[in-house]
Amino acid sequence: MSILTTLAKNTPIFLWGVLFSFIANAETLKPLTHEFQLSNGMKVVVREDHRAPTVAHMVWYRAGSVDEVSGKTGVAHVLEHMMFKGTKNLAPGEFSKKVAEVGGRDNAFTSKDYTAYFQQIEKSHLEKMMALEADRMANLQITEEEFLKELQVVMEERRLRTDDQPQAIVNERLYAAAFENTPYRNPIIGWMTDLESMTYLDAKEWYENWYAPNNAVLVVAGDVGPEDVLRLAKKYYEPLQAKNLPIRKPQIEVNALGIKRIEVKVPAENADLTMAWQVPKLNPNKLDVAEPYALQVLAAILDGHANSRMNRILVRDKRIADSVDASYGALGRGPQLFTLGASISKKSSPSMVESEIRNILKDIAVNGVTDVELNRVKTQLMAAQVYKKDSVFGQAMEIGVFEMNQISWKYADDYVAAIGKVSSSQIKEVINKYLKDDNLTIAFLNPQPIDLKKQTNQSAPLRLRH
Repeated sequence: MSILTTLAKNTPIFLWGVLFSFIANAETLKPLTHEFQLSNGMKVVVREDHRAPTVAHMVWYRAGSVDEVSGKTGVAHVLEHMMFKGTKNLAPGEFSKKVAEVGGRDNAFTSKDYTAYFQQIEKSHLEKMMALEADRMANLQITEEEFLKELQVVMEERRLRTDDQPQAIVNERLYAAAFENTPYRNPIIGWMTDLESMTYLDAKEWYENWYAPNNAVLVVAGDVGPEDVLRLAKKYYEPLQAKNLPIRKPQIEVNALGIKRIEVKVPAENADLTMAWQVPKLNPNKLDVAEPYALQVLAAILDGHANSRMNRILVRDKRIADSVDASYGALGRGPQLFTLGASISKKSSPSMVESEIRNILKDIAVNGVTDVELNRVKTQLMAAQVYKKDSVFGQAMEIGVFEMNQISWKYADDYVAAIGKVSSSQIKEVINKYLKDDNLTIAFLNPQPIDLKKQTNQSAPLRLRH
């Protein structure tokens, strides 16, 4: 079933017109995507988009914080920083200078599941980007001097983005409490104590273990021809040697045995409450299971628009919260969390907010959702997926995220269609099955007085990569 057909069956007439033109064109002019495999195990995915003479060039490594071991948290992110510090052929900082010289932009990001590097450039400079990226895949130089300088940058990044941010601290402690035995409990940026004891040898070991063509996917999207991309990939990436990758142990979280509550006391303006349940991810071997799609739709029903359940009841009607949020990520290599949060108003309390959230979930679990709100939310979610195709970078991102989570990029359209098939009864089922106390962790931000004298400049230092 096409996206167009699915939307037609599930979208009310008054919303259909908004999306018809764009989606109809997307169906008619569906981008061509090509997949290749190099002899060293590197996958190459090419997405043709000839609307403008631009290209997004991305290299994705299936190595993130979930692969770290105790005592070395944050090393995946630190190594990401070191990838800009020079190779046998380039001085530190020269990589980004060369990208800038041709009018391009570059950066990188680390997640729990993967690390990715990208350049967005005019199409004639693609070969230069491949040469640069292949060079640092094989020839990165990690010296103690450069490592120690960059480690200080990362530690400052942690201070600014976590230690000085009340909500970031709560989220960090929430994950540490919700997950007991899997690395998902650790922050991507690492615990400060681990950063303080990290050495350049830790970064070298990570690079040598995981940065290999057979642990990477090359994604090129834009005004390119597949044969030209394959020719360049064979020239620059195929000569690189495959490695024997470390054996990955199963990341299986122990069964939750009851509700967990944590209190975080830090200087802050407002109290905050977050409720988080362990829920399943989208399983590459069980893509037809409806639960992840139902959880995604539920999150949008609770906080996906101005008239969502939580916003309407907690913020507008009862005024016990200043803001609300709901989130669920279906894609991941390990277990996921379904989270509901609220910034507590001055006249309210954590118990009041928690009680109302429970009432909202109970009402949906018993009575389901209306056709109007279900169709509105599904339309929004499906449109968001379709709109990703409006940029070459968005297309490359979508392909990479699917591939890193061991789901083929070919499933992207089916993913959208599956969201469109979610029913009210399926939403009721996931609430009753997963959103229960035995599977729940609650974090309460107990705001402490703010010492204005100790407040620091919240702007990020110039050398941060993100």
